[in-house]
Amino acid sequence: MRVELKTPEFDVEPRMLVSGEQVLVMALRPGWIEVGPRRSEMKKINFEAGEVNVCPRDSKVWLGAHSMERLILTISDPALRAANGGISGDVELHVVDKLADARLCALVAAVNAERIAGFPSGRLFLDSIEQALAVALVNSYAVRRPSSRIYRGGLTPGRLRKVVELVDAKMEGDLSLEELADAAGLSITHFSQMFRKSTGQSPHQFVLHHRVERAKKMLRAAEMRVLDVAVACGFKSQQHFARVFRSVCGVSPREYRQEFAHPDQPPA
Repeated sequence: MRVELKTPEFDVEPRMLVSGEQVLVMALRPGWIEVGPRRSEMKKINFEAGEVNVCPRDSKVWLGAHSMERLILTISDPALRAANGGISGDVELHVVDKLADARLCALVAAVNAERIAGFPSGRLFLDSIEQALAVALVNSYAVRRPSSRIYRGGLTPGRLRKVVELVDAKMEGDLSLEELADAAGLSITHFSQMFRKSTGQSPHQFVLHHRVERAKKMLRAAEMRVLDVAVACGFKSQQHFARVFRSVCGVSPREYRQEFAHPDQPPA
């Protein structure tokens, strides 16, 4: 998934845009945009902050001046095909000027919040959001909806063990959802569903908790700075580490260390 920020453009000549990919656009603040299927039929559409529209693949529109600061998310074809049950071929979506879909808007808003924070959660978080967006788009806005599929049970112990081993091996790195699914030998969508049945968590939640558990051991046993523990456990910054650690443990890393460290161990 690509994430782009676009600023307002005034006094510009209308131009034809051809979308080669599936795109979601969210207004970051109130604004308007001139758009239409023909130059002679352009209309002004007003947006409130947080409103989202769908621009499907191969759609052709004339775009003119606008006052919109907007976030553009490009949803990859593999994510859409996976959400469509792995069926080959491109997924065709309807054009939607404004979405009245709280779930989709919340997912796009989560990406924007991640962007503002400097993308501290890494690829796995964005991969998970992209998958959720693709499933919501296919289920609600595809020209042809996929047939329902039913999965029973979760991952086999062997597959789950391979995933956990990969998480341990790449603790300091930036894991992707595709890597985890490959370790289990499953498609991304099938893997995510089966993984949640096995663990009660999404892959992203599981990795975060796994990193926090390793951090707790390091905070108890090693004479390392909190920043060094954060980096060793795959967090992009000490602030992100502290926020995640507190959400899981109810205390900050420093407070945890002070409570569980040996008497002769430094507090930070």
